[in-house]
Amino acid sequence: MRIALLGGTGDIGQALALRWARDTDHEILVGSRDPEKARNKADEYETELDSVGVECEVKGFANEMAADRADVVVLAVPAFHVRDLVESVADRIEDADVLVSPAVGMDRDEEGFHYKPPKAGSVTELVADAAPEGVPVVGAFHNLSADRLANLDVELDLDTLVVGDDGDAVETVVELADQIDGLRALKAGGVANAAEVESMTPLLINLAVENQGMHDVGVKFE
Repeated sequence: MRIALLGGTGDIGQALALRWARDTDHEILVGSRDPEKARNKADEYETELDSVGVECEVKGFANEMAADRADVVVLAVPAFHVRDLVESVADRIEDADVLVSPAVGMDRDEEGFHYKPPKAGSVTELVADAAPEGVPVVGAFHNLSADRLANLDVELDLDTLVVGDDGDAVETVVELADQIDGLRALKAGGVANAAEVESMTPLLINLAVENQGMHDVGVKFE
């Protein structure tokens, strides 16, 4: 399977690229508005993987080219860039198996981080509204610490909640998440439930800020 991480030069893009490249045999494509930046980051990821004994090829492309080549497309950009990104690659993702959104809308003030959903209700719903007809959208990987995920020396023991209306697309993302060592995917219902999932992210960030030793806090359901 080919996985394109659009905006894959940022924190969550890097984290997922490294984990999937290390733990699976999927082909990893890093996308960026600047193809040279994407290629340079892909080279950096290969070097980091080599340092832990993993030899693999990570390829870098402009976002449009990465999306065109992929089976699964992950929108690894901040919430306020998501709609523009989807619209910019819309004609390249019509054949994609699934479009994955990990973004969360948030504000910050002197009291901390606060959930700020778009008018659509959640970022996942915004993506579903903007996606080409027939392309299934799944929300996942919202509540993970990108720093913890990107540190390949850290053993994970975390859950990620997956929401989506297309059963096959949800199963695909659940399988991809489960293939990351130490990560367990749990189904949390349809896209209409995305706000409940996304809104946990600012809570976790506030916990990390306010409590010593919880910098990389995540969630585990028992």
